[in-house]
This record gives sequence, structure tokens and C-alpha cells, in this order.
Amino acid sequence: MSRTETGWERAATGPEINGVQVPAEGASTPSTFRGVASDESLESIEFLRVLDLVAGMASGPLGAEMVRARRPMADAGAIHHDLSLIAELFDLRQQGEDFDAPPVPPLNAVVGRLRIEGSSLDGSELVRIHRTLAAGRQIAGHLRRVADRTPHLATLLVPVPDRAVESRLERSVDPEGELLDTADPGLAGARRAVQTHRERLIRKLEGILHSLDGQTVPGGAAVTVRGGRYVIPVRRDSRSRPHGIVHDESGSAGTLFIEPTDAIEAGNALREAMQAEGRETHRVLAELTDLVRPHGVAIAGLHRMCVLADDAVARARYANAIRGAVPTLVGPGHPLMIRNGRHPGLLARVPDTVPFDLVFADQERTLVVSGPNAGGKTVLLKTVGLAAAMVQSGIVPPVGAGSQFPVFTRIFADIGDHQSIAADLSTFSAHAATLQGVLHEADAASLVLLDELGSGTDPAEGAALAWAALESLTRRGAQTVATTHLGALKLLAAEESGVVNGSLEFDAATLSPSYRFIKGVPGRSYGLAIARRLGVDEAVVARAEERVPRQEMALDALLHEAEARNRRLLEWEKQVAAQAEAVSLSEQNLEARAGLAADREAELRRREKDAERRARSVAQDYLLQARSKVEEAIQVASEADAARDARRAVEEALRDLRVEADADAAQPPGAHTVAAAVGDRVRLRSGGLGQVVEERGDGKLLVVAGSLRLVVAPDQVVELLPPAVPARSGAADSAVVTTRSDQAEQEIDLRGMRVDEAESAMLAAVDAAVLAAYPLLKVIHGKGTGAVRELVHELIRADRRVTRFALAPYHQGGSGVTIVEFRG
Repeated sequence: MSRTETGWERAATGPEINGVQVPAEGASTPSTFRGVASDESLESIEFLRVLDLVAGMASGPLGAEMVRARRPMADAGAIHHDLSLIAELFDLRQQGEDFDAPPVPPLNAVVGRLRIEGSSLDGSELVRIHRTLAAGRQIAGHLRRVADRTPHLATLLVPVPDRAVESRLERSVDPEGELLDTADPGLAGARRAVQTHRERLIRKLEGILHSLDGQTVPGGAAVTVRGGRYVIPVRRDSRSRPHGIVHDESGSAGTLFIEPTDAIEAGNALREAMQAEGRETHRVLAELTDLVRPHGVAIAGLHRMCVLADDAVARARYANAIRGAVPTLVGPGHPLMIRNGRHPGLLARVPDTVPFDLVFADQERTLVVSGPNAGGKTVLLKTVGLAAAMVQSGIVPPVGAGSQFPVFTRIFADIGDHQSIAADLSTFSAHAATLQGVLHEADAASLVLLDELGSGTDPAEGAALAWAALESLTRRGAQTVATTHLGALKLLAAEESGVVNGSLEFDAATLSPSYRFIKGVPGRSYGLAIARRLGVDEAVVARAEERVPRQEMALDALLHEAEARNRRLLEWEKQVAAQAEAVSLSEQNLEARAGLAADREAELRRREKDAERRARSVAQDYLLQARSKVEEAIQVASEADAARDARRAVEEALRDLRVEADADAAQPPGAHTVAAAVGDRVRLRSGGLGQVVEERGDGKLLVVAGSLRLVVAPDQVVELLPPAVPARSGAADSAVVTTRSDQAEQEIDLRGMRVDEAESAMLAAVDAAVLAAYPLLKVIHGKGTGAVRELVHELIRADRRVTRFALAPYHQGGSGVTIVEFRG
């Protein structure tokens, strides 16, 4: 990358935000900001305190500094860009991708030194560059990954220098800025030489020290360093102290620190080795500086990207913390709409701050807010100003979805007492001076906030001045919000188009504010009511009420009736909302019931299809049973002592098959059930044949069918059969396999068994299922640690009789069940 003079100059200055160049680290900021709002206006709405809240969300001090440097701007494109960054970070968060911006150290001074040819950076400065490269690479990587979804965030991305620079710094400098031995072989060798000479010198001095008697050496004496030379302590008054150079003495002057003559040569050798190490250190630092220097502009750009990312992440974190919604931007002259607005500072202290909706209609330009003291009028005024200033500074304010902000070219705020003894200004004079400036500059693209307009002088004259000022601002089209105690201003809305009244609800019974904003209705002052509540003499209060002009008394009575009607309307709205919610719940219940009915109907249809499928498979089951009996007969015949016994076994098996076939033809399975006892041969509803060997405690029967042991309900027995050939002794050791006739499937439950128990049971169940020619076997092994499941899979994977196996669907047990399919 070429080092153009322009690039270096740009890198050495601070970043630019909102069209304003932020000074480099350590430089002072200008005392007055020339832009959308003056310092006085921003101070009156406590804007800088809000910036401190947002800056507290930054990862590092430079990101926080950038947040604090933000000011309202009039460039709609820049505002939209800054708010879009927050919206994109919101979207990433919802997608489960938290975007983080690691802090970076100050770097402007380091970049400035890189501009000087031949200069060398020290270890701490190289560490700053390494931290910047590491943080920049992390942020750039994340920006590249989300670039297709975050076009505004992607504009922060800058090229990252070659990874080789970062890797070289990583193996050359530790986090404290000390050069590592791995930085250069020559440096490592020089350090080893220093260590060797130091150890040699110390051994020499320790030998001399140990050779001296106790009268010469003070107690606890050891080799130490004075003036950069290694020395030993000896008593001043000792006659047998060694010859050498005295480098220092103790505080009491009783001990001298001497470099013995015999050790001077070794000390000089150490000093030379240390000087050689210093030369190597300087050489390595110069090499590392030369390695970094060509990338100076790129590193400065990477540093700026990191600070900008920290600034954006801080603003997104703040917006998420206050649950703010990115508002809609519109051009100057469009109405202001604040929904679910809250004061940022108040919200930080009181999380359940009462929100307000302040929505101007198309033709409304001025809002006059009236009501008693301590009702929240000034807080409302500051909230409007803060919300507008935050939006135009690229910060999401505490507002809800549906909020709309026009881009104001100027924001004027006259809030609080500006009395100044030094300037010989009274409260009214200060307000009048500010009002003069507002009337001189405000236009249709301005936001004007005026607190207690017309106060501080004669009420009649103050009301007249306030009336004229609001009338002028309204006709210019300026968006104006003014608070007042003057009753006359409440009538302005009736006479001037574009003016609307507003108030903050006040509980007349408790004389306490609710802070709920009401548009369209002026507020009552409650002055006399509050005085009566505070204990002012009743006669005085009554006399005061007589002195109130009739017109104002009539207006107060009218406002009282309007407030009462508004409260009744709110109660009615609450009732309607409650009824609507109840209706909605009823509709949801009906929809849920309809869904259940549909599910049940679908289940019935599925069961009908299953029944048809089972009926079609009855014939196949008979054949399978026949084959099983024949195989048993053949086995018995092979084990018989004589051919006569074999023929008799075959004949009895065939006779049983003919009897069973005749019975099947006469009585379809499932037509009725019969009572069975232990020892009876029975036909089951599924078509299977077997002998009852046990009546279980839960009422079910244990039926032996060939090699299978079936646990069935009594109502599954549909026929008693004649006795047959006795079962072989090995049948009693078969695995217990449960047959559920309603689903025509076989299953074995291995839950609760040890691995060795499960292995025996599993092998027996597979053998039984194959002999019975069952196509499927459902193995319930549970989830647990997975040991039994792995055993089952290992056994059936090695069994050639298994065609395939798989875990059951989620609704049939999922990973806790394995379905095994056998070869036909």
C-alpha cells in the first residue's frame, strides 16, 4: 500500500462522526458546537447526560469517546445510515449472532511516529499495533460473514494487512511490551550470553563473600547491585576486607558495597554482554518497525474501523437495553409522532416510567401543555427534545414502534431559569433574549421547545407576549411544544389554526400527578386546591376563589367536567378491552377444539386403514403360524427315539393345523372373546396360537406361542383349542415379547436391564421373532446413557437375518426406540 501524504494526514487525525472531525486522543474538543442545536439548548435538555448513558455501553474508552462526541445533524442520509446500523445489529441479535467489537488502544501517536523515516517503535507501541490488528481481523471477519445481510455495516469494512505482520508481532512481543526470545536468534543468543556472564560473576562474588570471616561481613550479607555493578557488602571498620572499588555505602555508613578486584574483569564481561544485548534489542525493534511501517495507513484505517464498530455496538446495546424501536425518518415539515415515549434519564432510574403518546396531526404545528406544577410538563418537554436530538445523532431513543421523526434543521430549547447576575439579566429578561433568537431563526424545519412561556413578568403582559410568539411560530410552520401556567394561552387553540392543547393527567382526589399525557384537553392549575390541601386557612382560600374571574372559573369547571368524562371514557375503554380479550380467548379455545376434533377424525381414519391392513395380513399370519408348527414338528421328529414317534408328532401337528383352519373358517378372528385359564391352548385376536402359562397380577395373560412369550389382555383371547404337543423345555427361557394387536407389531422392552441382561434378552427376542416370521421388531431401549442402544445396534448390525434398522420416528419414541426389519 502506498504511503500518500493525504492518507498519512487522514490517519493522524481523529475519526469523523456526524460530519464533525473528532479530535485525536488527548486533544481538546471545541467548547461550542455549531450545528443543529446550540450547546445551551443541548444542555437545557440534558443531552450530554444521555450520551454518558450510551457511552457506558461501549467496550473501550475510544468507542465511548466517539459516542460522547455525537451531536444532532441535519443530513438525512447520514442519520438514516447510523440508524440502519442499529437496525442491522438488531436483526443479527434476533438471528442469534451477537456482534462484538473488542476495544483497541489509542494509536494516533504511534501512527505519527511511523511517519518518521528511521524511527523505531518501542515494545509497548508494537503491542498496541498487534492488539489493533487482532481486533480488526476479528471485526473484519464478522463483517464479511454478514455482509450480504447488513449492507450498512458492510460499509465499515476495510482491508486487513497481511497476517504475516500480526504473526511476527505475536511471536516477538509479549502483552507487556517485552521482546521475546523468539523474536530473533541473535537476540536470543545475546540474552544467553548475558545470563552466562551474570551467573559466572555471581558465583565469583559468592565465593569471595563466603571466604570472608564474620567480622568482615555483616549478618545476612548477599550479592547485590549498586550503580549497575554487582557488589558484596562488607563492614567499613574491617581490616580484612577485600580490595576493590567502593560503589555505595549503607544509610548508616557502617557498610560498604565493594566490587572486589578479582571480580572486576567478570563484571566488565557482563557489562559488555549487556551492551551487546541492547544493540540486538534496538536492531530487532527497528526491524519490527520497518516491517509495520509500510502498513501504517492500513493499520490506521483498521483502527478507525474498530472504533466505529464499538460506537455502533454501544448504540445498539443501549437501544436493546431500553427496548427502543428504530423510528421512521421523514422530511422537514412532516408531523412529529412519538409513541410509547419515555425520558432516557428517568428510565435509567425508574424502569416502569409511565410512557406517553404525542402525535401531531398533519395540520397541527403547536402544542400548548398546561397543568399544575410537579405534573411532569417539563419532563415531557425535555423528552421530546431529547428524542429528536438522539435520533438526529444516530441514537435510538426510548420510543415504541410507529414513531416518526422529521429531520429538523434547527432545534431550539428554552428550559429552566437562565437568570444571570453577571450579565444583569432577570429570569424574564433571559427568557425574552432567548425568545428573540428563536423568533429570528426558527422556520418550518425547526423544533422549538419553550418552558413556562410568558412567566417572570406581569401575567397579562406575559400571556400577551406568549400568545403572539406562539402565533408567529405556528404560522411559520415550526413544530413547537410549549408549557405554561397562563390560563389565557389555553384559549389560543380555539382561535389559531394549527394549535392544540394538551395536559398531563392529575388526580383531583389525591392531588398527585399520574404523568399520563392527554392531547386535546388543557390542564387545570389546581393552585387553590393544592393550597387548601396544604392547610392554608380556609377563609383565605375561599376569598381567593371569589377573586378568580368568572371566565376562568367557568373554564375551570368545564375542564373539570372534561376530565371526568375522560376518566369515564378510559374506564369504558378498559372494559371494552377486557371484553375483547375475553372474546379473543374464546375464539382461541374454539379454534383449539376444532383442531382437536380434526386430529381425532384423522386418527379414526388412520385406525380404519390399519384395521383393513391387519385383516389383509391375517392369511399371511396363518401361513406363518403353520410354518412355525411344521418346523417344530420336524424338530421334534428329528429328536424322537423312533420313526413312529416322529410320524405321530407330524400327524398331530397337521391335525392341529386342520382343526385351526376349520375353526378360522367358522369363526373370524375378533368376533368374540372367551375366558381362558392357565394350561389352555388359545387363539388370539391377532391370529396367533399359544398356551396360557400364567395369569399376571395386572390381569393380563402370559401366553407361550412356540418360541415366543406373549403378554396379552384377556379380551385378546377369541377361542380355546384342543391340547397340542407339549412345548419344549427351552421355551420357558425365551425373551418376553409384547404383541399389541391393535398395531400388529412386536416389541421388546429392555429399559432397566443391565447390558449383559439386555444382550441375552435381545438375542432371544430376535430369534423368537425370526422363528415366528415377524417382519418387524420394535426394541425399546430408552435414551439414558446410550449404552443399551449401542449394544442393540451392534447385535443387529452383525445379524444377517436383519435387512435394516433405524431409530423410530419422534412420535413413536425417537432415539429411545429402534425398529428392526427382518428378511422375508
